Amino acid sequence: MAADHTRAPVLEALADHHRKGRLGFSPPGHKQARGADPEVRAVLGDAVFLGDVLASGGLDDRLTRGRVLERAEELMADAVHAEHTFFTTCGSSLSVKAAMLAVAGPHEKLLIGRDAHKSVVSGLILAGIEPVWVEPLWDPVRRLAHPPSAEKFEKAFEIHPDAKGALITSPTPYGATADLRSVAEVCHRRSVPLIVDEAWGAHLPFHPELPSWAMDAGADICVTSIHKMGSGLEQGSVFHLQGDLVPPDLLQMRSDLLGTTSPSVLLYAGLDGWRRQMALHGEELMAGALGLAAEVRAAIEQIDGMHVNDRDDFCGPGLADDLDPLPVVIDLAGLGISGFQAADWLRANRAVDMHLSDHRRIGAQITHGDDSGTTGELVAALKELAHAAPGMRPGPRVEVPEPAELRMAQGLLPRDAFFGPAEQVPLERAAGRVAAEMITPYPPGIPAVLPGERLTEPVLRYLRTGLEGGMNLPDATDPELRTIRVVAQGAG
Repeated sequence: MAADHTRAPVLEALADHHRKGRLGFSPPGHKQARGADPEVRAVLGDAVFLGDVLASGGLDDRLTRGRVLERAEELMADAVHAEHTFFTTCGSSLSVKAAMLAVAGPHEKLLIGRDAHKSVVSGLILAGIEPVWVEPLWDPVRRLAHPPSAEKFEKAFEIHPDAKGALITSPTPYGATADLRSVAEVCHRRSVPLIVDEAWGAHLPFHPELPSWAMDAGADICVTSIHKMGSGLEQGSVFHLQGDLVPPDLLQMRSDLLGTTSPSVLLYAGLDGWRRQMALHGEELMAGALGLAAEVRAAIEQIDGMHVNDRDDFCGPGLADDLDPLPVVIDLAGLGISGFQAADWLRANRAVDMHLSDHRRIGAQITHGDDSGTTGELVAALKELAHAAPGMRPGPRVEVPEPAELRMAQGLLPRDAFFGPAEQVPLERAAGRVAAEMITPYPPGIPAVLPGERLTEPVLRYLRTGLEGGMNLPDATDPELRTIRVVAQGAG
């Protein structure tokens, strides 16, 4: 029977809950906004509280006999060509951990692209998995990493034939995508699964001009953040499954291990409604966004000192396989200012918040939620930035290491280093010591230092100069980076 994508089980159950006037003597304690602080109600509106009901014993009955969530997940799976879909309300940070735990266990190996998000490293720490790092493709001119190639995974499997599977990030926050079909074939020749962290790719299934997405490319598990490029609420995430290399009940069990027992129906409703929106109108909405992004890219390219990175910059031999054009990445080298300075200026002077910023770039994320009005404001703000840039003092130079200097040897398993005896040492004495913490420039959230890595002077210099230049390092134990947490002497 064909799926009926005009239905939205979570939204329909929520409407039914209100229509029947159910009276709850159960959480949440605000009791449908009646007990909420008046000032909070004034800011948030009562609709937020009215949608905040128990998932079971509220939205559905206590035994979930209405299969509300199950039906919503089945429709989502159908919409994106997956066999199984699971909703989560703790973001893709939880979803990717659950996927990892379903594939590898303590002291088992997992091949992972070293450009992975910090949530992947958190999964390594929690599970005790031994990472086998696969080097990204490095653009030495633009000082930017792209997803690893299938050949790199092939070589890693040859060295580590006991690895339980592989994990790759595609698209990157910069829009670069991997040749997922070839990477999946490398894994499947060995009968092991491929996990794709596709947090930035929720929209990819819905237009033929967008890069191929993980399920269509043959991946086994795909993690997607609906709140990033879709219309879901923050923390709304799904993971999709196909094939027989990972049993769905095992993946569900691993997810239950990490997830909350009090999931937000608001987030479920956002996921469910977005699926219906895209199943019915996705191609039209994505066509509009692609056209808008093309106009924005052309307009910004005309601004002196700015260059919009395109397929010619990011794709080709030794680079990315394809490019999603909706993240508009702007190189500011011609203006002589850093992305950190630019992002701060745009927020302070034009009330415009950028998606990402680094030592030479800013990124503007275009979605189907934009229109000519919002993009017109963006282009106008960027023109003003270009006019103001000559009067801005050059920011401190961020010393980005060469690829060979960027990688550090893994001295201990991330879990052992993170939980073992540790001490704080001055940054200038940290080279040669084994890190006991994660240090992550954010966004995009790819750790420069992992627990268990032996610290080197080039990476420490990169972090120190980055912090001085405006880089955000939210997870460093010492926010000013005067000291760094390392494994205690004699322990590693």
